[in-house]
Amino acid sequence: MNDTISALAIDFIAVIGLLLLLLIVGGLIAAVVMYQVDKRQTAHTIRRNYPLLGRFRYLFESLGEFFRQYFFAMDREEMPFNRAQRSWVYRAAKNIDNTVAFGSTRDLRRPGTYYFLNCPFPTLSEDAAATQSLRIGPYCREPYDAPSLLNISGMSFGALSRPAVKALSRGAAIAGCWMNTGEGGLSPYHLEGGCDIVFQIGTAKYGVRDENGRLDDQKLTRIAALPQVRMFEIKLSQGAKPGKGGILPGDKVNEEIAAIRGIPAGQASVSPNRHPEIGSIDELLDFVAHVRDVSGKPVGFKLVLGTTDWLDRFCEAVNQRGSEAAPDFITLDSADGGTGAAPMPLMDSVGLPLRESLPLLVNKLHQHGLRNRIRVIASGKLINPTDVAAALCLGADFIVTARGFMFALGCIQAMQCNKNTCPTGITTHDPKLQKGLVPEVKAERVAHFHRNLVHEVELIAHACGVAEPRQLKREHAAIVVDGGNSVPLNILYPESSPR
Repeated sequence: MNDTISALAIDFIAVIGLLLLLLIVGGLIAAVVMYQVDKRQTAHTIRRNYPLLGRFRYLFESLGEFFRQYFFAMDREEMPFNRAQRSWVYRAAKNIDNTVAFGSTRDLRRPGTYYFLNCPFPTLSEDAAATQSLRIGPYCREPYDAPSLLNISGMSFGALSRPAVKALSRGAAIAGCWMNTGEGGLSPYHLEGGCDIVFQIGTAKYGVRDENGRLDDQKLTRIAALPQVRMFEIKLSQGAKPGKGGILPGDKVNEEIAAIRGIPAGQASVSPNRHPEIGSIDELLDFVAHVRDVSGKPVGFKLVLGTTDWLDRFCEAVNQRGSEAAPDFITLDSADGGTGAAPMPLMDSVGLPLRESLPLLVNKLHQHGLRNRIRVIASGKLINPTDVAAALCLGADFIVTARGFMFALGCIQAMQCNKNTCPTGITTHDPKLQKGLVPEVKAERVAHFHRNLVHEVELIAHACGVAEPRQLKREHAAIVVDGGNSVPLNILYPESSPR
């Protein structure tokens, strides 16, 4: 018996040794082949000058992003969202304890940091008020009483996967907030959960376009007839790429997405950089009026501010036509907004950030007597209570976020949204990767994130002595400027008087 075991052990060791020998020989042969390939290729200087060894440079470069995110970057260092921000969203979405200990890790002297100015007599729980619904489009045939101050920003089916859209739709219905379709048209998965829908009309007019890419009133009427579709948003620009239309790579444009958008399958979906019908303020107001007349529902537009001198002319044109002609809302995006794909110069260097553009817009509307007529929706990196509360202080009526809800779905900021390789299944159409995203589970996390974010904004509001978040004003917050001192927002951005 022992001899048999010994013989088997010897045979096993011999097999392992043979396999190791084959691996070594195979590795040497592969190394020789790669050496010759590197030496003879002409595309990469490093690999040509340092055959084989030069390949490690590209390996380490690709791994660098991973190691920085998980091992080397401090909690508050990473961009576009740092670990502390993401961790707050993850805990909120999982509905687990979100308290911290021993003190803040935030640098409170850094320019741009918000402080909220608490009062000595904060609001008692029994005196707190629930945030009321707010009417949008009072002159429409079907105005919308929007129930939630926090909502899901535009993310297209195509940029997002089927299970991601399903989870967001179901989560929005549980939370009682709206979901914006993004410019990719209305899919069955947006409607599946039963939530309120804001249909975005992008420059390519996906879902409501004719064969020439112009607005098709019959298709618009069919969309507007759906009870879940509550508003229409005309997209002029977005923060990540002002002056550039949407981009969906061809490998994401499958038959289903192509049918919903009304474009050929397998070809990159690139929207025009503006609506051909909208080249002036008057044409913008005409287009808003036309969509509202056809649909009967509130209509507004989304943009990122750059130049602001046109705002006076815009408000004057509205007043000349009458307040009924005003857009029902303006969605203001920040220059640091996100997207699945954009040219780096536009993402890095074009447009104003929300903290500058929001008070400018609100002041102009106030000056021209339009502030109560036009609702202001703020967008752009608003995923944590601090930034949401600050936007309310600066004058926003509603907040929308896309990436916040992506984190709630499980996004790990892998920075692969522009590819078909998202490891969490959120922005890929690879069925194998989509399997990890279970809509029924993630819908609950979407609702938890919404509820916990609103709750913690309420905590800030109560600390400042007001009954609910929309009562926050500029005097309730300050911002750190160069030198480390803070300036109250009502001094830095004084409110304008009506003309």
